Amino acid sequence: MTTPAPPSRETRLALSRAQETREKVIGALQEHFAHDALDVDEFERRVTLAHVSESQEAILALLDDLPVLADAPGRATKTALVPAEEVRPTQTLRAIMSSTERRGPWTVPRQVRVRATMSSTVLDFREARMPAGPVELDLRVVMSSAEIIVPPGLAVEMEGTGIMGSFEHLDRAPAHPDPDAPLLRVRGLAVMGSVEIKMRLPGESERDAHRRLKQERRGQKALPGR
Repeated sequence: MTTPAPPSRETRLALSRAQETREKVIGALQEHFAHDALDVDEFERRVTLAHVSESQEAILALLDDLPVLADAPGRATKTALVPAEEVRPTQTLRAIMSSTERRGPWTVPRQVRVRATMSSTVLDFREARMPAGPVELDLRVVMSSAEIIVPPGLAVEMEGTGIMGSFEHLDRAPAHPDPDAPLLRVRGLAVMGSVEIKMRLPGESERDAHRRLKQERRGQKALPGR
């Protein structure tokens, strides 16, 4: 098996420019969301488009129909990067009839394996220190639940199999990702269990997220014709 050639300098520069534009646009979308200019579904739709679009023009077009906010920072909170020499190659999290959590500024290895039986696992990547490039998250959950929390600025690829259970699928990453930016790749199997991913703003608690969703639902019910 031949190792693919590294991208040329010109390609890396183009990817870096697109990533910088992506971060600015996602930051602006977060501000519009916080100012109620976007509802939850539209915010997540535009964030997904910002990740999968590769041209700067297509990414910038996501703001064309939105008002200009004077206090918008125009940049998403960046994921803290870990120097390559500090990155652990792999880590296995095992849980049997228990719960496992990773929150706050935890350091993410290149590969995380989760093996859970009759347990619950929560992995929160909003403040995590991640290496540049892809991080593999391999899940095997049996009669268990796994919740993955990500910030809007983190690119995610997600695909797995649910047997008498559910494994959420998500593709929120460019076809040609910037090798200097983190990318979370989620794979695995859920047997009589569930694997789900949630996008949550930095600093937003689960209670805050529930309150926000409840307000959104109330607002939609109050619309004429509903």
